[in-house]
Amino acid sequence: MVKEMPTYNYQCVKCNLQIKKNNKIYDVTPDCPACGGKTEKIFLSAPAIHGHMARGRELAIESLHPRSGDGHIHGMGCGCGNHTQ
Repeated sequence: MVKEMPTYNYQCVKCNLQIKKNNKIYDVTPDCPACGGKTEKIFLSAPAIHGHMARGRELAIESLHPRSGDGHIHGMGCGCGNHTQ
């Protein structure tokens, strides 16, 4: 069984070229193939959710909190003091 090494994203400090490289986590960062400069690992984050997909997430969160008779959601910082557990 061959284990694949993870792919890391790097950016050159000198010319800002971004490259991807398969290597071990503790391997030395590669030199930039364009200018020979030093590179740094780039840590990417998950994309933000906006629009229609975000509304689905909000509805899911709201479903975890009981609603009062007047329709507002308890436990979401409403400050009404009528929170059910």
